[in-house]
Amino acid sequence: MANPKHDKGEHYLTTPKAEPFLERLIFNNRAVILFGFLILTLFLGYNAIKIQPDASFERMIPLEHPYIVNMLDHRDDLENLGNFVRIAVEAKEGDIFDKEYMETLKQITDEVFYLNGVDRSGLKSLWTPNVRWVEVTEQGFQGGKVIPDGYDGSPESLEELRQNVLRSNEVGRLVSDNFRSTIVYAPLYEKNPDTGEPLNYATFSRELEEKIRDKYEQQNPNIEIHIVGFAKKVGDLIEGIGSIAWFAGITIVLTTLLLFGYSRCVSGTLVPVFASIVAVFWQLGALRLLGYGLDPYSVLVPFLVFAIGISHGVQVVNAMALEAAKGFDPITAARLAFRALYIPGMLALISDAFGFLTLLFIEVDVIKDLAVAAGLGVAIVIITNLVLHPLIMSYIGITKGGIRHVQNHGPKQDRKWRVMSYFAHPSVAPVSLLIAVLGLGIGVYYKQGLKVGDLDQGAPELRKDSVYNQDNAYIINNYSTSADVLVVMVKTPAEQCTQYNVLRAMDALQWELENTPGVQSSVSLADVSKIVTKALNEGNWKWYEISRNQTIINASIRDAPSGLINTDCSLTPVLVFLEDHKAETLKTVVAAVEAFAAENSNDEHNFLLAAGNAGVEAATNEVISKAKNMMLAFVYGVVSLLCFLTFRSIRAVLCIVVPLGLTSILCEAIMAVSGIGIKVATLPVIALGVGIGVDYGIYIYTKLEKFLLEGKPLQEAYYETLRSTGKAVIFTGITLGIGVVTWIFSPIKFQADMGFLLFFMFLWNMVGAIWLLPALARFLLRPQRMLEKARAKS
Repeated sequence: MANPKHDKGEHYLTTPKAEPFLERLIFNNRAVILFGFLILTLFLGYNAIKIQPDASFERMIPLEHPYIVNMLDHRDDLENLGNFVRIAVEAKEGDIFDKEYMETLKQITDEVFYLNGVDRSGLKSLWTPNVRWVEVTEQGFQGGKVIPDGYDGSPESLEELRQNVLRSNEVGRLVSDNFRSTIVYAPLYEKNPDTGEPLNYATFSRELEEKIRDKYEQQNPNIEIHIVGFAKKVGDLIEGIGSIAWFAGITIVLTTLLLFGYSRCVSGTLVPVFASIVAVFWQLGALRLLGYGLDPYSVLVPFLVFAIGISHGVQVVNAMALEAAKGFDPITAARLAFRALYIPGMLALISDAFGFLTLLFIEVDVIKDLAVAAGLGVAIVIITNLVLHPLIMSYIGITKGGIRHVQNHGPKQDRKWRVMSYFAHPSVAPVSLLIAVLGLGIGVYYKQGLKVGDLDQGAPELRKDSVYNQDNAYIINNYSTSADVLVVMVKTPAEQCTQYNVLRAMDALQWELENTPGVQSSVSLADVSKIVTKALNEGNWKWYEISRNQTIINASIRDAPSGLINTDCSLTPVLVFLEDHKAETLKTVVAAVEAFAAENSNDEHNFLLAAGNAGVEAATNEVISKAKNMMLAFVYGVVSLLCFLTFRSIRAVLCIVVPLGLTSILCEAIMAVSGIGIKVATLPVIALGVGIGVDYGIYIYTKLEKFLLEGKPLQEAYYETLRSTGKAVIFTGITLGIGVVTWIFSPIKFQADMGFLLFFMFLWNMVGAIWLLPALARFLLRPQRMLEKARAKS
């Protein structure tokens, strides 16, 4: 005998008004659509497994910022663009003036020379001919290569080498202050000049480890090697991506266990996990077809896609279980679930997508790539979650165990929802709002300490105890010139860069900067001229000055080191070595240079910022600082507009968006207190947290509005909302939080930071939807007016 509920459901479903076009299109063609999904999954899955890690120096910098434009316009005239590696070869015992040490250094120099990606013309080491010494004698200037002619490792030649090093002006630069180590400096090509292929940072970093560090430390036990530079840092980040597979496995296992505990249904557990994994494969395959790879910053996006898929999949399972508990068969339950969820589900996912796409405002290619990857992933989740998932479930259905779990709603099970419904009570709601206001005040107070940029020395993307940061600390402690270099370009008409007025202005800038906090030292053509002028006058310090006689100036800079003057003498750099690249240091130094440039630039000479890795960091910080507020305004604007178009109520928008705003402010306060700056790695978290967090409010408000329109009082309507959707929302928040909290154990620091911040935002957005939304509804919503409007429309 037919189930009366089933008959009623079938009649209801065939009513044209109640059956949306999309529902008919999808469920009337189930087999064809699923076969198409199978073919597409095989094709995109094949491409997904072939996607490669990808990183590029230029993609990690804001190419349209004036500093970067200046740097790239003059890249052929500069040596210190920021893309280089410095290899410090340390003698554990003794000093560098040792036969075995020098032989090892020679072999390392030769090995680095032949590494793919090295600009061999700019390679510097004690063994390269471009590292020279110069001195003034009674007969005039004398000089030569630091490695003496006829060097044979004998005590005599080693002593001559020592004298040459002392006369070379390389102590503190290529030679450590304590003579225990020397540096092999290797500038890098971004693209192979012969093939045009971009530098493979993963391969290059691996070669540095295998062919340089491992090989020569084993060959000479008295040697320890330290390597720093952009390419090495990115290589270490890419290597850290390998650990992501472990986190992916842990996340999937934890999610599966939690989902089964929630649904007590095998199909309700495996199908959403399967659909979410399919979404990840589709995303990766589509990215590869579009020409994208996975860089260290976007590699976590597949995690988010999986999490979003589970988030919305839980709603589908929950809705189907409720319908199945009423007696409907799998196809009917799937159709009713689709009908109830496709509008709020699409609204939530479109809000997610727009939240991610706001990252396109950041003029840094890796962030734009992350926005594209996340936006594409969400678009795919719309298909897999709202089409693939219900179609598979329409064949399998909810198991008997899942149905019994839903039907087991005794007083004990409902008591917690009854207690939580008091968040909408007239006496409790004001207390909730007061707590929210206090939280807002605390958040606003602490977020004032939030900085844009790095807050630690070394590579903040890696942990402090990482090999890279230990190597960086060694170089900072043993060399006068740090790895953080800001290059100020002095532009003049051709053949005018050595004029007295130009050198005098450069000297004044150096004096200004060397008295600026955060500056370690500086070097320019003016220094060369002063040193040689002093040497020409018996080393008398009274002559340590820029001569007004142009003939003397020309003689003093005749043998200036390469990199301090270009071929037509139209550009000469001032190299500023900083103590670190912390946000405050860069801001202080850049402000000093800009103030000086504004007062001293003219037709004869123009001071341009900025090259060097510190110049790139400063430009990136400025771009992020300017774009952050605009990005937040846009994401909240889009989310608010979409909510308004759906619910046609400003009051509804406020109920959904206000908890999100509180979460954003508290998140920024936590960043400030935790010492996490806003930078390329952490900025996306703010948009991602808002985009995903809005889902909770949309699902809660959709159900709340439905029960209010049925004429229920607010607290009763919220009780029914919690019984039907609240459980799924709470579970989703906890599951998403647990999914990302595993990132805290990543060897890559910025991934750990992202995991910590997203964990907070996922959980707190869920709390905001469950706790603060009903309190706002108590003051903002007018149920009677809503009911009258609904009746008038019908």
